[in-house]
Amino acid sequence: MGHVKGLICKECKKEYAKEPIHVCEFCFGPLEVNYDYEAIKKVVTKQSIESGPPSMWRYEALLPLDEAPKVGLHTGFTPLVRAKNLGKALGLSHLYLKNDSVNHPTFSFKDRVVSVAISKAMEFGFDTVSCASTGNLANSVAAQAAEAGLKSCIFIPDGLEAGKILGTLVYGAQLISVKGSYDDVNRLCSEIGVNHNWAFVNINIRPYYGDGSKSYGYEIAEQLGWKTPDNVVVPVAGSSLITKIWKAFHEFEMLGLVDKVQTKIFAAQATGCSPVTTAIKNGSENIIPVKPNTIAKSIAIGNPADGYYGIKTANASGGYGEDISDEEIVSAMKLLAETEGVFTETAGGVTVGVTQKLVQQGRIKPDEVTVICITGNGLKTQEALAGCFSAPAVIEAKIDSFEEIFSKLFLFHLIEFFHEL
Repeated sequence: MGHVKGLICKECKKEYAKEPIHVCEFCFGPLEVNYDYEAIKKVVTKQSIESGPPSMWRYEALLPLDEAPKVGLHTGFTPLVRAKNLGKALGLSHLYLKNDSVNHPTFSFKDRVVSVAISKAMEFGFDTVSCASTGNLANSVAAQAAEAGLKSCIFIPDGLEAGKILGTLVYGAQLISVKGSYDDVNRLCSEIGVNHNWAFVNINIRPYYGDGSKSYGYEIAEQLGWKTPDNVVVPVAGSSLITKIWKAFHEFEMLGLVDKVQTKIFAAQATGCSPVTTAIKNGSENIIPVKPNTIAKSIAIGNPADGYYGIKTANASGGYGEDISDEEIVSAMKLLAETEGVFTETAGGVTVGVTQKLVQQGRIKPDEVTVICITGNGLKTQEALAGCFSAPAVIEAKIDSFEEIFSKLFLFHLIEFFHEL
């Protein structure tokens, strides 16, 4: 059995039963899961976690289910990679990548939240799941709905990357493309939810769904040897992940699993859709919605649902917010691939590029332990790199043909070397 008492409003603290709702009926504040932490303290230890499965479900007592998980049993516990080569390029001695680009089953951190959301939807008795998505969530909902034997109807903004569209359709989902931005799609889904008894994972199931992201933070702390890092750089879309990593660290502190949390949390966005980082840089707590215009489509949310709390998280932790251009995103994607052999999607390019900028600004110090969040796989956003590389050399299947092209390539690289000097 789980340790969920119900839901509670983040603003007025009114309590609710465990239901598929997400907004307080009194103050219209967002609802979050209300845990029985006294009960959790009696059962959760380092040993109990370490003896659990090699997945996010080693933290099951801290996640919002009342029954055993139904899907995503192999999700999570992704690598925390010591990034020495990238660290050298950025001037950081203790740099790590939390690499959810290899997460099961659809290669993004969204598999964590969806495994919780669909398991919870099944507890509530829903037979159809749905979502508004910029791509990764669509993939994960479609895949895990198929695993669960549920119907799925998924809504995306028109113009998403082909890999994310195919990566949703392949699971047999009903996919609907909506003319407009993610925010338009999300508003439409809220209206559809009034007429259809569906589990919208990021609307009526949102309080439970969001807490799946806590596992990302738990893993960072455990994989660092039960320590929290000095800095975490987080891609920001709706602002749920950034708040849940912070919450996870503080839950571990409250349970006595880590020492006092002194981590600075940094929000990373693309300049073409940066309502959260713009507010942070302007010293404001208020989000001014924007119309997205960036290649980083997976984090292109112009009016983020938890934007206010994302700002508070960065500020309260002593962190900051920064954004980079599309050109800088592509450059950072290439840098990560060339130094660490990790092919990330555009959101990962954002976090790597923002980290580089934060180091240059002196906000991240060379000897601090820094974790960059890599939340999705580059195979999903290949369009972002279109035109960045030359076509491969074509030769005859003869040694002379190879030696001829090899000589030319050697001369080319030699000229480049001296040019750099």
